[in-house]
Formats: sequence, C-alpha cells, structure tokens
Amino acid sequence: MSDGIQKSAGQKLQSALALITGNRFVGLLTGCGLTMIIQSSGATTVMLVGFVNAGLVTLEQAVGVIFGANIGTTITAWIVALFGFNFKLETFAIPIFGLGYLFTIIKKIKKEGLGIAIMGFGMLFIGLGWLSATFKNSNDSLISFIEQIQGFGPLSIALAVFVGVFFTALIHSSSAMTAIVITVAAVEPSFWEFGAAMVIGSTMGSTIDSIMAAFGGKPNAKRTALIHVMFNCSASLLAIIFFQPFLKMVDLIVPGTVQENVTYHIAALNTSFKVIATIIFIPFVNQIAELTRHIIKDKPVEDDGNYHLDFNAELGAKSPEACVFRAHKEVTAFSENVVEMYDQLQTGMANFDKSFIDEIHPKIQFIENYCDQMEEQLTAYLVKCQHLHLSDEAKDNLQLMMQLVGEMESMADGCLSISIQIKKALERDVHFKQEDFDRLIPYFELGRQLLYFIHKNVSKIQKLTPEEFEFAQELEQQIDDERRALRSIARERLENGEDVRTELYYMDIIRQIEKIGDRCFDVAGNLR
Repeated sequence: MSDGIQKSAGQKLQSALALITGNRFVGLLTGCGLTMIIQSSGATTVMLVGFVNAGLVTLEQAVGVIFGANIGTTITAWIVALFGFNFKLETFAIPIFGLGYLFTIIKKIKKEGLGIAIMGFGMLFIGLGWLSATFKNSNDSLISFIEQIQGFGPLSIALAVFVGVFFTALIHSSSAMTAIVITVAAVEPSFWEFGAAMVIGSTMGSTIDSIMAAFGGKPNAKRTALIHVMFNCSASLLAIIFFQPFLKMVDLIVPGTVQENVTYHIAALNTSFKVIATIIFIPFVNQIAELTRHIIKDKPVEDDGNYHLDFNAELGAKSPEACVFRAHKEVTAFSENVVEMYDQLQTGMANFDKSFIDEIHPKIQFIENYCDQMEEQLTAYLVKCQHLHLSDEAKDNLQLMMQLVGEMESMADGCLSISIQIKKALERDVHFKQEDFDRLIPYFELGRQLLYFIHKNVSKIQKLTPEEFEFAQELEQQIDDERRALRSIARERLENGEDVRTELYYMDIIRQIEKIGDRCFDVAGNLR
C-alpha cells in the first residue's frame, strides 16, 4: 500500500521534503503529513537521509521532520482500530483488491500506482481477517500463552520490548507490528500490557531503515539516522520508565475500559507517547543537531580536485524519487560551474592582462576538467536512476536532465576554448583596440544574460512559459545579430590591412560566445 501511494503521488508529494523552511514546526507538520499519506515513517526517513546527504535539507530541518514522521506513522494503527474490526472490511477486501488490479492493467487511465495502493489496502484487511481468525481459533492456547509471559512481572515487559524491537527490524515496519498487536489484543484484551510494551519496542526497531540508508553517506546523512535512533530510543525509554503511569493516562484519555476498547487504547498509546516525546524534545532541535555533530565528526577534507557521485542502491530501492532529487541537485551544481566559468571569462576579458594567464585560465581549466567528470558520472547516475520504480513525471525529468548535462558540458567546452584563445593572445602580445573591447564587452553581457536565465530555470527544472521562451529567443537573436555585425567589422578591417592574427583571435572569441548562446537556446527548447 505504501509503495503504491508513493508511486501514484509522484515527485510533487515527495518534493515537500525538499521545500522545508528553517521553521522546526513546518518540518514537524511536513514529516507528519507526508508519513500519514504514504503510510510509512521508514520511507519518509529514508528520503530524508537522501535529501540531507544531497544537501537539499539541513540537519536542523531534518530533526523536525523525524519528529513528525514518528507521529504520522501512527495513522495505520488508527485505521486498523477504527475499521479493521468494526466494519468487517475483510468481506469487501477481495473486491477492493480486484478493483486495484483493474487500475494496474488498464494502461489508458495511467493509474498503476493508485491500483497498487488499492490492492495493498485490500490485502491489509485480508491479512487482518486471517490473523484474527487464527487467534480466535486458538483462543485457549493464546490466553494460556499470554498468562505465562505476563507472569514474570517487569521482566515480561522487557521481553515484550525486545520482541517489538526484533520483529519490527525484521519486517521493516512498525505500522505492521502495531497492526499485529492490535489484532491479538482484539481477540484477547489481557494482551494489553504486553502488547503496549511491544508497540513501544517497535518504535526502536523502526530505525533500521534510516540506519541502512545512511551507510556510505556523508556525515550529515549519518547524523540524520543517529537523530532518528536517538529520538525513537529516548521516547521508548521514557515510556518504559513511566510504563504503569503511562498506561493509566491512556486509560483516562480513551473512553471505556481496556476490555471494551483495547484496540483504541493501543492506537492511542502509540500516538500519545510519540506526541509527548515530541513536545519534550522540539525546543532542543538545534542542540540535538549540534550533539550529533560532536558524536559524528566531519572527515578531514581531502579535496583531490575530482568529482565524486556514488549511487546509493539502498536509497534507490526504498525511495527512488530521492535519487532523482539528488540528480537534480547535481545538475544545478553543473549549471553553477558553467556560470562561474563564464563570469571568470568576462572578468578576464575586461581586464585583459597577464593575470589572466596566471590566475583565471588555470581556474577555468580546472572547472572544465571538473565538468568533464561531472558529465561522465552524472550520466552514469541518471542511467541507473532510469531503472528505478519511478513516476512518469520523474522519468520525464530524468530524460530532460540527460539532455541538459550534454548541453552544459558543451558550454563548458566553449568557455575553455575562449579562455585558451585569450591566453594565446596575451602570450603573443596581441593587442585589441579599445573600440574592439567597447563592442565585445556588451556582446559578452548578452551571453551572460541568456546563460543566467537558463541557469535559473535549470535549477527549478520546470517548463518555460511561452513568454519566457520568447525572451530566450529574443536574447539568442540579439547574440546572432551582434555576431554578424562584429564579424563584418573584422572582415572589413582585414581587407584594409589590419593585423591578421589579431582579427582571427577576435573572430574566434566572437564565434565561441555565439555557440554558447546556441547551446543555451537548445536548453530553452528542451525546457519548453
């Protein structure tokens, strides 16, 4: 059910995590709301680890989301408690499953993700019906077993917590573990205390997904997983320490006795101890983030000048959309590098002295080499992303990013070509006239305006409006017109006996700027 909801929701739902503001309460509500929709705190935290690893979300922002995800995951327990035993939905489970199956095979409606979610919903209540029937058929042995394990006093509570931790880590779902506990308790209300302890233990076991997602990640990704572990374990520990008072509090909150409404008692317990823990810890978001920085130190910076982009297979399996966001982040960084190269060129051309050879050209050369590495590794990363279970929108974005990477690498090559020409001109004491600079600097500026416009839209990966595309078209046309005018002037001066070498350098710089403008317009066409 969770997988289907995530697929049908697409990137727009999951992009909520990447748009979190610095407000801890917005993060809390985002984590809670997203987890309630996708029915999995594990999926939310795995996405979150991926976003923190990619630099889309800060560590402080992640803390609030983790708190919210733990509250949001309790919605499954309420669904089971409210509908699982009162309305006998297992009677309709098979037709519901069949309806979902129809959605998956009718390709014209393009609702495969929704169909999978509906099938999962049907299977949930089929499973609950089978579990309930099994426990009812073995009611005497179940009562005997519960009496035995609850006869050890505090030790039985510790055993229940361990069972909750172990089986939740095994099945990777605290929601499923809680549903099982509710089903057993519905058959035999005396399971209340032992089941409550299992639910508390399941909260600790649910951290397994975030731990696995952080393997091989950056320090901040590991810190995010640590925050998840620390919060869940602290909340569970508080509930265990005040176990009996806590049970009495739940009994006061929920109408009726435990024997009458045990399913609601367990659902309320699952929500209340997480809400209480959140209220206790939410004022200390910054301190919690700082504590993890002390525990997990930043590795010594070993910048070898090379680009590194590793594909996280665990993240791809658990939250494929997060891998697409990571790719988008890198494509944006690629665009920033091209803009940086062009700005360095414009600065160097304005000054046009020997400092270009010593300072600016080596920097441009370094960035261009870095961009070559980015193109190679980003392309490989995007190809791997194409094999993930993605929404149609995410697949389209991957195709678009593949095209953008190629175009931006061509722009980087063009910037390096201009830099080489300027360097050669300076080394050979080629001198441009002031009137040449007066014409060339505005031409450079036209290219910069188009490049910045493209960079702004690449960073958003969104379609251009007709007005925006028309703006890009006008800029590109101005660059073409100016290039023809400058080439015409250069040819005329050649015919009048001006220095051939100077004019050829000048014409080549003009041509390369025009080619960068063409690449920018190609990107605008892709974004149209």
